[in-house]
Amino acid sequence: MPSLCRDCFWMADATRPPPCPACGSRRLVAHPALFTLSVAHVDCDAFYASVEKRDRPDLATRPVIIGGGRRGVVSAACYVARTRGVRSAMPMFKALAACPDAVVIKPDMAKYVAAARQVRDLMESLTPLVQPLSIDEAVLDLSGTEALHRAPPAATLARFAREVERQVGITVSIGLAPNRLLSKLAAERDKPRGFAVLGQEEARDWLATQPVTLLPGVGPALARRLEASGFTRLGQLALLDPRDAAKRFGEDGPGLAARARGEDNRRIDPAREAKSISAETTFDTDLRDLPALEAPLWRLCEKLGRRLSEKGLAAAGVVLKLKTAQFQTRTRNVRLPRPTKLPETLFAAAQPLLAKEATGSAFRLIGIGAQPLAPGDQADLPDLADPDAARRTARWAAVEKLRARFGADAIGSGRGLLPGGKPRRD
Repeated sequence: MPSLCRDCFWMADATRPPPCPACGSRRLVAHPALFTLSVAHVDCDAFYASVEKRDRPDLATRPVIIGGGRRGVVSAACYVARTRGVRSAMPMFKALAACPDAVVIKPDMAKYVAAARQVRDLMESLTPLVQPLSIDEAVLDLSGTEALHRAPPAATLARFAREVERQVGITVSIGLAPNRLLSKLAAERDKPRGFAVLGQEEARDWLATQPVTLLPGVGPALARRLEASGFTRLGQLALLDPRDAAKRFGEDGPGLAARARGEDNRRIDPAREAKSISAETTFDTDLRDLPALEAPLWRLCEKLGRRLSEKGLAAAGVVLKLKTAQFQTRTRNVRLPRPTKLPETLFAAAQPLLAKEATGSAFRLIGIGAQPLAPGDQADLPDLADPDAARRTARWAAVEKLRARFGADAIGSGRGLLPGGKPRRD
């Protein structure tokens, strides 16, 4: 059976129990298809927290939570904090109750983006077929790269993991499999600093015993629907033929049954575009009044406009997100007559949606998103019916130029001010 040492990259065609005969490492991986599989899922381990621990070695053994304020939510948690029950998206007050000695650090997105870019550059040195899934994970296809790297994909990936540790100072977990679904499931099996291999045939037997919630996309609502129909294990779903699956679960049924068997024919597409871009903030205290809610909404529209410009995209529609004091989420959306990336236009579209919701309810969070997206070159084109469009575009460009030179607070709008004239930090 093919074997690989993840530290010195010794390879052999016969299974050998640890330690490695070349370097003494116990980090050996063995699998019948180890040197033939080429689809990999790469996931940075506890990414935000790992970057912070990299920069602060004194936190190496401490529980670390990335988030802001007792009324915020957990953006990320290190593995020490996770053993205490802390999870991403958990309200901060619950996280601190579970782990009162945690070190809480506000997110530093600029630092995380820089680290993610380093990891992405290393991925793209392996293969052009890299599809980012989020800031800290991606799926890669290394088919046909053996001649380039003079090694099978498994060995190339092991070297990549070592380079991430050396150059970026964080660790990754890797799943190697015949398709995207199985590579993701494999990556989750051996975290952190893991390297797991999952072949097609063994996947069927393993999946058969797993709960339906193991599949990505099967959330609580779908899980309850499946359970009501008598399906609690993936093996039960896997037995459905396409016609029966469609009859029971609609047009998504056949795909659901196929995934339960470990089948996935999705291509790895480096050109896959983001489906939406958004920005949101959690308030220190609940807000009820429309004027009080409009100030952070305006600041978020500015942030959203900036993100759209950075990515060369425009908003063809706007989505307003609100979360009540009881943690109930409300979303409202509207299509725009023309794509835009101007904060004024985004705000003008979102403000009526907000006005309809601000009728006395207390809100703890507000967000604004662009969905669907449009190419940036279609944004804010000259319009005879709107002679001020060009002037608004020029004004926003001038504001951003001043901020780039003198700082984000160099210039602002009265819409974004708190009572007393202080700028709101969103």
